[in-house]
Amino acid sequence: MGNNRLAVPALVCGGLLAATAAHAADPVFIVREPDIHDVLSPESLPPDFYDFSPDDYWLEPRDSYWLRFSNWVLRQERTQGSRVQALGEWADRTFSGAATGMPNNQSYLRLGFATESEYGDPAQLDPEARFRLDIPTVEEKLRLVIESESDELIPLAERRRNRQLTEEERSETEATGALRYLSEVGDAINLSNDVGVRLRFPTDAFWRVTADKRWQLDDNWRLKAEQRLYYFHQDGWGTRTSFGAGRNLGNGWKFLSASEMEWVHEERKFEMAQTFNFHKRLNNRATLSPRLGILGESQPNWRQTSIFADLTYRHRLHSDWLYGEIIPALEFPRDESFKDRGSLVLRIELYFSGTIDRS
Repeated sequence: MGNNRLAVPALVCGGLLAATAAHAADPVFIVREPDIHDVLSPESLPPDFYDFSPDDYWLEPRDSYWLRFSNWVLRQERTQGSRVQALGEWADRTFSGAATGMPNNQSYLRLGFATESEYGDPAQLDPEARFRLDIPTVEEKLRLVIESESDELIPLAERRRNRQLTEEERSETEATGALRYLSEVGDAINLSNDVGVRLRFPTDAFWRVTADKRWQLDDNWRLKAEQRLYYFHQDGWGTRTSFGAGRNLGNGWKFLSASEMEWVHEERKFEMAQTFNFHKRLNNRATLSPRLGILGESQPNWRQTSIFADLTYRHRLHSDWLYGEIIPALEFPRDESFKDRGSLVLRIELYFSGTIDRS
């Protein structure tokens, strides 16, 4: 974890073929036991296995509280990741009646700690937790999805600024469970229907349908449109329309323009969001994502409610499951007369999962 004196565990290797020459013109190949230098050679490890210089490989580890804590964290990923994957596979087999679990199970547990500092306010450390139990049950057409939160229960402005916020600033939502049926309309439109409940007492039943379509206009431009309609028994119905257009800008930069409009039934108004997103992978560990966004609403009239900008620096601290983020942000909210409000978020995230898209 960034400590250049962290000892690398030995890898399990099979027998190695070594060439010996009984006679110069008559080479004989025999099997020999692997040499310790073959097994532990830094060159034999993948680039993402360690984040220190190979020249420091043979240095003796220095015992410390931080080293013991970091080793404990590494053990948790191996232990908890396997448990999360096993839980998804068990539930998959149970609901489907199949002897083996379906591939591409996307169950995960995401834990983290974030601290935010604003003008005049000291930083405070807040724990964060998200989970999903994703269970494909019948040939990947019917799925059981249990999530810690549902997008429909989160205001649009909060979803657009999600990475800028800590757990204390987010809306309180209950976990949801739904049966999702996947289908297609023609050869291009993906369709999903969800029927489920909010996991609380008393329960709140809901239904939602989502349709999306993608286009590849040319070698650069890609488009995506999505339409969602949903109904919650207690909160009423709502609808959401989103459209995105993206392309490569060159020199490793990617661009995405994302537009979204949502009908809020309780308040009888539309909410809008427009963001301009840029993304670049700096190296095999770090990414940089600047963003500019505009939020608006239709009541009491069509108007802007906030303008914001942020910059996300994301660094892969270890392997492909431990990440750190630094997010400076600047917001100009209408309810504060568009006076600037700056913040800085520092976040550590851990993913416990068998299969997950971490991009």
